[in-house]
Amino acid sequence: MAAARDLRAMEMADGGDAVELAKRHLIQPWPYAGSVGNEARALIGEGDGIYITDVTGKRLIDGPAGMWCINVGHRREELARVMYDQAMMLSYNTPWYTMNAPSAELAKRLADHAPGDLSHTFFTTGGSSAVETALRFMQFYNNVRGRPEKKLILSRGGAYHGSTYLSASLNGRPRDRDWMDGADDLVVKLSSPDPFRRPKGIDIAAFCDFLVDQFRDTVARVGAEKIGAFVGEPVQASGGVVVPPDGYLKRIREICRDNDILYISDEVVTGFGRLGHVFASGDGFGIDPDMITFAKGVTSGYFPLGGVIISERLLQEMRRSNHPDAMFGHGLTYTSHPIGCAVALKNLDILEDSVLAHTRDVAPYFQAQLKTLEELPLVGEVRGVGLMGCVECVADRESKDPLQLDKDVGKRIDAHCHELGLLVRPLINMCVMSPPLIITREQIDDMVAILREGISRTMDDLRKEGVWQG
Repeated sequence: MAAARDLRAMEMADGGDAVELAKRHLIQPWPYAGSVGNEARALIGEGDGIYITDVTGKRLIDGPAGMWCINVGHRREELARVMYDQAMMLSYNTPWYTMNAPSAELAKRLADHAPGDLSHTFFTTGGSSAVETALRFMQFYNNVRGRPEKKLILSRGGAYHGSTYLSASLNGRPRDRDWMDGADDLVVKLSSPDPFRRPKGIDIAAFCDFLVDQFRDTVARVGAEKIGAFVGEPVQASGGVVVPPDGYLKRIREICRDNDILYISDEVVTGFGRLGHVFASGDGFGIDPDMITFAKGVTSGYFPLGGVIISERLLQEMRRSNHPDAMFGHGLTYTSHPIGCAVALKNLDILEDSVLAHTRDVAPYFQAQLKTLEELPLVGEVRGVGLMGCVECVADRESKDPLQLDKDVGKRIDAHCHELGLLVRPLINMCVMSPPLIITREQIDDMVAILREGISRTMDDLRKEGVWQG
C-alpha cells in the first residue's frame, strides 16, 4: 500500500507535466481539427469505489462510471490481484494455434447466462471490435451458405455501435459522421425508437406501431434476400439513454426471424449488470438474439475485453454447408487474452455474489430521484432504466428544441457539477448518468443534489446571458 500511495503522490505532483506532455504528444479520442494533438482534458489521479480524484485533489462522484464500464467500482483489490496472478502464470498466448484455460471457462459461463441457444463466444478487445466481428461473421455466414447478396445491415437513428470502419458506419447520432467516411452502401437507416421525440399527435403505443411498420416496410422495399442483419442496442446508450416502447424489440425480433435476418443485440453498455442482469436481452426484454456483442462491464473496465456470443444454430448451419473448408479469416492478436478473461471471471463472481441483486434493488430509487429533476424548467425529460439515466435539456417543452438553447448546455452543466463534486457525461443538450453499480441510496441522493444545483446554476448563467428566459 505504501508503494501505491507513493505512486499516487507522484501522479499528483506531476500533473502539470502530464498536461504539457498531452498537449505536445497525445491525441485524444474524438478531437476537433482545430485542437487535435494540442489538447489536455481533466486529469484524473485515482479512483476508489464510486469516486475519482482529479489532479487538484478534488473528489468527484464518477457519474458515468468511466465510460459505462466501472461496474463494480474503482480499486477492487481482488481484480488487481487476479491481473497480477494471471500475468505471473501466463501473460499471453497466441490464439492462432494455442489457447488458455480462462478463456474457455469464461465462454462457458457466458453461455450459461445468455438467452436462447447462444453458446459460443469469440473474444475481442472492446465494443467496436465486437460489433465489427459480429458483422464480419454475418458476411461469412451468408457467403458460406451461398447467399453473397445478403449483406445489408439495418441500423437506427440515435444508434452508437463503435469507431471501427464498419461498426461506425452504423452510427446514427448527430455529428458522428459529419466528417467521417463509412460503408454507406451496406447500411440502411431506420428511425430512432425515442418516445420523447415521437411525431406529434400520437401516443407511445401508436409510435411503437409506426416503428414496427417502418421496419416491416423497409424489409419489403429493400428485399429480405439482401438484408443480412439488424443491429440494435436494447437501450440506446450514447444516443441519450433511449428506452424503446414496450414490446418493440420483441416485434422486431419476430420480423427478423420471419425474414431470415440475423438479430444482433449490442449489449456493450447494457450487459454485465447495468440493468441488473448479466445480459438484458433475455432477462430484461424477453428476446433471444442470434448474436450478442459485449465489452465494457465484462471486466468493469479493468482490462480491455469484448466479444460476441453466437447462436449454436448458426454454427450448425455452417457445419452442414457445402463449403466445409471455407475459412473465417478474422482474428485479433489479443483475442481470448488470458489476463482479460481471468479478470472477467473474477468480475463475474463479484456481480453474481451481490452486485446484480444490489443493482435491481437500488435502480427504482435511482430512477425516481433523477425524475425529480423534471421540476426544473430547463429539463424536458428525465428517462432511464436500471442504473442508466439521461437528463435532456430543451429550450422549451412545447417545441422540445435543444438547438435554439445552446448546443453545449451539457458541458456547462458538467463544468458546474465538476466544481461541486460530480463528473457528468455531457452529450450536447443531455447529461447522461450511469454510476458504478455499487452506489448506495445516500450516494444517489448526493449525486442528484449536485446535478440539480449544476442545472440551476446553468439556468442562471443562461438567463444572465439573455439566451434563455425559462
